[in-house]
Amino acid sequence: MATYKKRGYKPKTKAEKVEAIEENSTTAEVFNTLDEGASKAEDWAVKNQKNIFIIVGLAAAIVLGYLGYNKFVAEPKADEAMNEMFTAQKYFEEAVNGTAKDSLYNLSLTGGEGKYGMLDIINEYGSTPAGNLANYYAGMAYLNTKDYTNAVKHLSDFKTDDAVLGPVSKGAIGDAFVQLNQPEDALGYYEKAIAASTNDYTTPMYLFKAANVALGLGQADKALGYFKRIKEEFSSATEATNIDVFIGRAEAKN
Repeated sequence: MATYKKRGYKPKTKAEKVEAIEENSTTAEVFNTLDEGASKAEDWAVKNQKNIFIIVGLAAAIVLGYLGYNKFVAEPKADEAMNEMFTAQKYFEEAVNGTAKDSLYNLSLTGGEGKYGMLDIINEYGSTPAGNLANYYAGMAYLNTKDYTNAVKHLSDFKTDDAVLGPVSKGAIGDAFVQLNQPEDALGYYEKAIAASTNDYTTPMYLFKAANVALGLGQADKALGYFKRIKEEFSSATEATNIDVFIGRAEAKN
């Protein structure tokens, strides 16, 4: 590191450590990237990202809190990483909820107020749960600041079996590839997101994105299958709104 960044207060008692984990693990996520190449008729799908905002935030908190707690005693460095990550998380959450988003996302990446950013956490604590999750934050920050190559890099480095964060991280890589004009890669990652977990939040969203990319690639049969799955399995999802129109579009191209 070129500069020294002052580290935050470290809890001393067991009760303080548990409290620190609970506080530091609170976060929120956002999905701000939409397939810009899709039809304007699909713009309403962006709104569905807000529906899973809280779910993803809670999942991130659970992952970080659970893994951090289990490493707390065995690996003191994990405790240190958790404390260091707090300010970067705060910047990320402020970017999600406020204005001046680009500058706040950049602060979440590089740090501020003498505190570490997500990139510092990755470099200094890459082997810890916080270091792993920092790759997710960094990838999403890069995605939202339109640095799609770095978004792919960091999201690919993030590893999780979580039923929400798993598909979301893969789907976000798909979003980045859409912006990089690599639709074949985008489709592959949307399909990985679909396969990673079946739930009412992420599955219909990535089925819909995969279907539209497949349609653009001339894979009408695949698109039709994904649209029909939304209708049959996720009829209450936002993506099911006007799904017959999209089914008809795919059928017309068969």
